[in-house]
Amino acid sequence: MDAYLLIITLAAIALVIVGVSVFKWHAFISLTIASLFLALTAGLSLDKIVSAYETGVGGVLGHLVGILALGTILGKMMAESGAGMQVADFFVRKFGVKKLPWAMLFAGFIIGIPVFFEVGILIVLPLVISIQKTTKQNILLIALPVIAGLSIVHGLVPPHPGALTAISIYKANLGHVLIYSLIIAIPAAIIAGPLFAKWVHKRVVPQGEPELIRFNTNYKQLPSTGISFLIILLPVILMVLAAAAPFMSLPQGIEKFLAFIGSPVIALLISVFAAFYFLGIRQGMDKNMLRKFSEDSLLPVGSIILIIGAGGGFKQVLIDSGVGDTIGQMSENLSLSPLVLAFLIAGLIRIATGSATVALTTAAGIVSPIIEHMSGVNLELLVIATGAGSLMFSHVNDAGFWMVKEYLGLTVNETFKTWTVLETLLSFVAFAGALILNAFI
Repeated sequence: MDAYLLIITLAAIALVIVGVSVFKWHAFISLTIASLFLALTAGLSLDKIVSAYETGVGGVLGHLVGILALGTILGKMMAESGAGMQVADFFVRKFGVKKLPWAMLFAGFIIGIPVFFEVGILIVLPLVISIQKTTKQNILLIALPVIAGLSIVHGLVPPHPGALTAISIYKANLGHVLIYSLIIAIPAAIIAGPLFAKWVHKRVVPQGEPELIRFNTNYKQLPSTGISFLIILLPVILMVLAAAAPFMSLPQGIEKFLAFIGSPVIALLISVFAAFYFLGIRQGMDKNMLRKFSEDSLLPVGSIILIIGAGGGFKQVLIDSGVGDTIGQMSENLSLSPLVLAFLIAGLIRIATGSATVALTTAAGIVSPIIEHMSGVNLELLVIATGAGSLMFSHVNDAGFWMVKEYLGLTVNETFKTWTVLETLLSFVAFAGALILNAFI
């Protein structure tokens, strides 16, 4: 029976992969079909299948919808106001031309905190290209560190949807994940960013010309550098305060207040209104413009919400059909660390589907039931290990692969040698960081 449950679970995961890559279904449909297949073949009674799926979807999306929406609006305000450009420009001025890779790494890391990877690339790319035109340096030396900073933050650090989904599924502590992920993300980004860029730019010289993409900035002035930094970092500052409050011997009322404003939804809501005022109204935007930016930014979120919800449904079907317990017992017999298991499963799904979000959501759904009866599992580092696995070996089935290729003017071969290697470096260095921290915590 155990072998049968394992086989149908593998078949369900294969169904997700085939649906996305062969039939070109949306990941939401693939995950939903896989959930129904797993429930039916595992013998879950017909009256319980739909309720299990709906419970799973609701459990994951209950507190994520607002976070995703607000985070996207904040990213849009950063892009349209020029705040992201101001931050990138600040690092370039401070570090100078000789230390450009380091300047670009920190710019990507900071800008990546409140925005999606794709939006971050759009924010910094005009600056990358203008620097390349001025300095005549290999564009990889300037672009790869930015991409490393953006990608690692997108994969590991809250309030990004992947990390928040894993936190929700594993029931991990958000504050601890935030702190650990920053500790792990910085060395990973340094190795895959400036250090790798300095090595590879001597070996790969792009033959094509990068595409130039610019946002329309019709306002008279850009926000100040200080305000730009404040808005970008505000949600993180509020969340860190909430995480630190229990250790600060504060009156109970103040501690509760800090916990309230540091919860992701409220932290992002405060940050969005700060952005509306400082990046919008003060820069000459009117109310209609702010509403239009909000609406424009929310349309693409629907797809991510559906994928995350379907991943939650898949997780619940795994639990209710008893598959989770079976895999858990087998993992214990193999003495495989949950961190290693999560990393490997997320990595395999990422390689097969090309989607970091699908990989993270599905892997967390598979591993979550396994750890329920285990003691001594660090849930926060489990989130990071799963996130690290979801980054590895990006190739032709990943939209990010083509985005980097086109925007930097690379050939497919050059993209493999640069972007794919960079993502894999990020993945394995972050995983190593999680294992090292796990030995001490």
